[in-house]
Amino acid sequence: MTIAVGDKLPDATLLTLGAEGPEGVSLSEKLAGRKVVIFALPGAYTGVCSTAHVPSFIRTKADFDAKGVDEVICISVNDPFVMTAWGEATGATEAGLTFLGDAQSEFTKAVGMDFTAPPAGLIARSKRYALYAEDGVVKVLHAEENPGVCDISGGEALRDAL
Repeated sequence: MTIAVGDKLPDATLLTLGAEGPEGVSLSEKLAGRKVVIFALPGAYTGVCSTAHVPSFIRTKADFDAKGVDEVICISVNDPFVMTAWGEATGATEAGLTFLGDAQSEFTKAVGMDFTAPPAGLIARSKRYALYAEDGVVKVLHAEENPGVCDISGGEALRDAL
């Protein structure tokens, strides 16, 4: 089942890189009592993800802050080492975005947003989408029909929907 507006996001343990190495992050704890934007994409360092999706949320981070959003989180089916390096390389970390790895695709599969494209080497990856949630409940969801484009899932489109 694919996640929809009005649904409660499932808990999952995502990964970040801490001082001592990989650390688990409980998504339900991170969302509790907070207004959060989550955008997910097929993979770190991939074309549209690096040239359009992440930059759109860097550009709109201050706008989300002004609208009372507590955190903007990028989720990708990658390990925390790659996510940390990618966040730094794109300037997203410096801009205040949080990058979390869904290394085993646990969250991605639980929300029904997984896909596989063997010719591109993308196995059990995330479809491209963005959502706004309050206390873990989805209030706005913009999912792309094609993971190779970033139109309705970009930062500006989600910002304008709030």
